[in-house]
Parts: sequence; structure tokens; C-alpha cells
Amino acid sequence: MTTIVTADIARLLDRTRSLWEPLRGASLFISGGTGFFGTWLLEALLAANRGQSLGCRVLVLSRDPARFAMKAPHLAHDPAVSFIEGDVRSFRTPDAPVTHVIHAATEASGSLNTSDPQTMFDTCLEGTRRMLLLAQEKRCRRFLFTSSGAVYGRQPPHLTHVPEDFLGGPDPLDVRNAYAEGKRAAELLCAIAARSSSEAGLQLSLARCFAFVGPHLPLDAHFAIGNFIRDSLAGGPIRIGGDGTPFRSYLYAADLVEWLFTILLRGTSGRTYNVGSEEAVSIRQLADRVADVAATVRPDRGRPEIVMAKQPLPGQPAGRYVPNCGRARSELGLKPATSLDEAIRRTMLAHLKEQPTPGCSL
Repeated sequence: MTTIVTADIARLLDRTRSLWEPLRGASLFISGGTGFFGTWLLEALLAANRGQSLGCRVLVLSRDPARFAMKAPHLAHDPAVSFIEGDVRSFRTPDAPVTHVIHAATEASGSLNTSDPQTMFDTCLEGTRRMLLLAQEKRCRRFLFTSSGAVYGRQPPHLTHVPEDFLGGPDPLDVRNAYAEGKRAAELLCAIAARSSSEAGLQLSLARCFAFVGPHLPLDAHFAIGNFIRDSLAGGPIRIGGDGTPFRSYLYAADLVEWLFTILLRGTSGRTYNVGSEEAVSIRQLADRVADVAATVRPDRGRPEIVMAKQPLPGQPAGRYVPNCGRARSELGLKPATSLDEAIRRTMLAHLKEQPTPGCSL
């Protein structure tokens, strides 16, 4: 674990001391426990487990536990952790008790969504069905499903921040929406399960996740901020594949896990919460901020150049993907603890030992 992540987790635990008590003696099952979300979930949970002597056990579903053990041995070899190797759609039900479930298995994979939309949709839907059956069979107390802001479809330009009660949606006849429609269908399964499981005591909440940044974020995937950080660490140029006008927002990974565990343990059953930052920045503005931070992190290289593939069209409304997080703020007391510039800085410092190569980002 890098010193950046160690410090992040220490700050997180310092401000969330009372959050972890419901996990004393608990047994968590985490799907997607070795991806970006899962790695951070484990970082926080295992540190809390040690620091507060919770006696918590963690079952992690992974397609490749050995690979994860090479990437994060401090997590994989923690005595509280056990792995179940398999696919979220067909894994073996563990014999051990399960009290809490975090279902975070579906990758937001642009390449899979394009190359095999059927598999993407099936993984979202059947994986969620399988996880809900597990929770019901084990008579779990709490279940968290990590959904996506993609369920809202295209955000209207006049709507600066999309709230949970926005009734838009993706075009169901566009196969590029397999991920978004899969998440929507999975949310319906969760809603049905929340209603039918209420008498059994299962509390089921949902997190609609937007965009994030932090250590463990892959810099060679389809995430613009990761690509910009990669380009800047390589000395530039920072390449923007579009016209730079779409608006996004980015929540730091340590803040993300605080939000997810809070929703798991304190969220209202059958309710969904937007998870993300409300600070909207255009892709061009984001590239500028990454370049500015890079100039302070690597002053010997100067400020990286920014190259845009296209110029904005006059009068063309900018796309937006920015949440309204008022529900999480007012009901659960959640707010970002890390500024965007500091989040970029910490991510850069954590990746400095890598050997990135320049690329292109949309």
C-alpha cells in the first residue's frame, strides 16, 4: 500500500469512528472486490477491522484471486480475507455465514459494452439476481448495490445536476446502452427484493455512482481523468479526443468508500443515493487542472501541453454527467472531504513509479 493510500485511510477512519460498529463480528461478501471500487473497499474495511478489533470476516468474489494477490498482497493475505474464485453469474455459494453484501462486480467497461453488449447486460442483470439470492438464502442484514448514473440516460443540457427523482433514461434500442439498461434492470430486481425481503429483515440500498479519481484507478482505461494523469506523468501532451466541452465531476476514492459504507450501513432500505461530486468541470477545464497540478508535482518538466482533437461548435449545448447529491448530504450527512486538485495530486504521486505512455482520451 502506498503512503498516499495509508494516509487517506487514516484520515477516513479518523472521521468515521462510529460508522464501523455495526460490522463487529459481521461477515461481508463483496463481489467485484478486486476492481477499483473493491480494492478501496478492502483498504478501508480491513484497516477499520484491525484498528477497532471488529472481528469481521470478508469473503471476496474474484475471477482471478492470484492476480489480485500479486497486485495487492497486503489485502489478499490479510487473515480476515477469504476468496471465492468465479463469475458473479455462477459462483459457488459459500458455506460460511454472510451478514452483509456489497455487490460491485460489474465493470464500467467501454470496450466490453461495445464488443459484447449481451454479456455486459447479462452480467449486470444475472449477477445482481445471483447476489440477491445469496443475500436472501443467508438472511443477510444489509445489501448495497453499486449502480450507475448511466441509468438516467442523457442528461438534459438545462439540468445542471441530475437528482435521484429524474425520470429520464437511456434509449433501449441503442445497443451502446447495454451497461446503462443492465443497471436499470438490476435496480428493478433490487426494488422487488427490498419489498419482498422487508419482513425477513434485509435492508437493501442502492448507490448510483458517477465518476471518480484516486490511486488504484487504471490510467489506461476509458476514464478521461486517468488518461490525462497518465499523459501528464509521461511529460505530455495531454490529449483530448473530443472538443473538451462535456461536463463531468470527480469524487476522490477515499471519499467514495466513506459514502458507500455509509449507504450500506445507514441508508434507507429501497432507496437510492447519488454518489459523486457536485463540482462540474468541462473536459477542457479538467485537462487544464491536471496540467496545473502536474507542473507542481513535476516542476522539472514544466506544464504539459494540451492538445484537442476537435474544436467546439458554436451554439452546440455541452453534454453533462453531474449528480445532485442533496439526498446523501441531507439524509446521511455526506460531503466530499477532498478537493479535486488535491485528488489529482494524490493520484499522481501514487502513480509516479509507473511507466505511463501517452494516449488519447475522449
